[in-house]
Amino acid sequence: MSYTISQRDALRQAIASGVLRLSYEGKTVEYRSMSDLRAALNEVEQSLGRESGQAQNRRIKIYADKDL
Repeated sequence: MSYTISQRDALRQAIASGVLRLSYEGKTVEYRSMSDLRAALNEVEQSLGRESGQAQNRRIKIYADKDL
């Protein structure tokens, strides 16, 4: 799916204001939680980055619960 800059901006604005329901281009979407909203923003930003040819940033986190 192709996303737009206005969709990305609407998601950023919703996160900044703490709102879970947002409207853009005549459509309304309500998210269950702030983490769902952040996941949607991450998906939109990655898709826009792929379309523009930007390299993807990846993070690897290693956790251990015992001493090595």
